[in-house]
Amino acid sequence: MESFFLGMDKLDGMSKMEKKNYSYKIKLVRGIIEKNGMTNADICRHLNISSPKSLALINELIVAGILEQKEKAGSIGGRRPVLNTIKNESLLILCIEIERFKVKLTIVDNNNRLKSTQSHSFLLSKNQSSIPKLHELIVNFIAYSELSWNRIVGIGISMPGLVNHKEGKNYTYLVNSDGEDSLQERISKHFNKPVFIINDVKCAAIAEHKFGLAKNKQDVLVILMDWGIGLGVITDGELMNGTAGFSGEMGHMPFVEDGTLCYCGKKGCLETVASGIALARMAKEGIQSGQDSLLNALSDREIENIEPHLVINAANQGDQYAISILSYLGEKLGKGIATLIQLFNPELIILGGKIAEAKEYITIPIQQSINTYCMQPIRDIVKVELSQLGAEAGAMGAARVFLDQLFNEQIAYVER
Repeated sequence: MESFFLGMDKLDGMSKMEKKNYSYKIKLVRGIIEKNGMTNADICRHLNISSPKSLALINELIVAGILEQKEKAGSIGGRRPVLNTIKNESLLILCIEIERFKVKLTIVDNNNRLKSTQSHSFLLSKNQSSIPKLHELIVNFIAYSELSWNRIVGIGISMPGLVNHKEGKNYTYLVNSDGEDSLQERISKHFNKPVFIINDVKCAAIAEHKFGLAKNKQDVLVILMDWGIGLGVITDGELMNGTAGFSGEMGHMPFVEDGTLCYCGKKGCLETVASGIALARMAKEGIQSGQDSLLNALSDREIENIEPHLVINAANQGDQYAISILSYLGEKLGKGIATLIQLFNPELIILGGKIAEAKEYITIPIQQSINTYCMQPIRDIVKVELSQLGAEAGAMGAARVFLDQLFNEQIAYVER
């Protein structure tokens, strides 16, 4: 909603009392979103304020068209308490999931409802040369969605690479040269909207922690298996970021002595034998060497640009060669996961991403490898499960990251 989050110029013009009241509203809305609704008593405890003050804030937000009220189910006898919730589409976030060869744009509201979505081919460049194309896709998507830019409170971006979310920089892709604005600054200035950027695996981990299998869990590893392999670590109920936000680069752990050259510049990284890149390479090599496989029916162009989902589809049709290379990949990945289990002692490991769509063809060899390489008392504690969030996970995670960052930024500014 255009009038809810205020710009810094308007905040600077507020009196001390107005800033305090605005801070209460921000914290109230954030709390309701986090808890999926709050009663007046909940709000009083959450903000440590009196009931009359809470009711005044609620009424202001109802008049502003942000809050709505409904009776809370489950009350035993007497009048049911009123549950305050945020109206659908009060806050709309443009979520952009950038992959190496594709970009997905989605409008997500404050209640995690997806309003519209679109995917496009997109070559993620090392430098900022592909940003104008991204700008064009964003403009066209908003037009397609038939939304006014005034309805969009900001933009949340998830992407692969070494992302420092505090600086709004990616040190792997869309890297800014000296003197250039960071990726976050450039997109924010172009669209005059707040922008927050996060690594795609951390985004998936947040989605799992807020909405998925990791909800109410304390120690969880979220492994995203796409073109690369990434790790999100939740420890003691919090996402681990590391000093610069670079934690979780599982795919670039040294794994094979003097192995294949990785795109990161090192040899023998885990990704060279256990990733979508490795799967595509093995499939292509097998087809070209005359392996008997359903994949032989692909055109020369499809073989040259083969994608993991084609191998997975073949495996699901019983193709023995596709199954064998998925098994090889799973065995190597499981060995890497066994090391992580020894280090982090998690209660749950969640597998997500495109490779997870292979289901038992990837989970069985992973589990067998864990059984082989992990100490029994540690492996017996942990469960390995496939993500249940599906294709919506990235957008849901990006929206939640954006709102959390924006709430924190606004509160810090008015309370400084």
